[in-house]
Amino acid sequence: MNTTQRLLDLSPRTKLRLSEIERLIRIHRIIVPPPSRRALLAMCEDGTFETAPRRSEGEAWLVYEDSFLDWVKKLDGQ
Repeated sequence: MNTTQRLLDLSPRTKLRLSEIERLIRIHRIIVPPPSRRALLAMCEDGTFETAPRRSEGEAWLVYEDSFLDWVKKLDGQ
């Protein structure tokens, strides 16, 4: 297997910025009123949303898309 083929075999998990999650919650009216930014940060910190590792404090939170979708499903009791 050559190097190019090995690079193409990668299937990284899709990540969403916290601002995109805020936008999705607001646009699709998943929870009304939408949770505050502080509440979403707390959900990242307590493990509700699975997040990508952060290299520094100032770096943006990146939430794995599948963990966000699982959380939405749990809201509906599925």
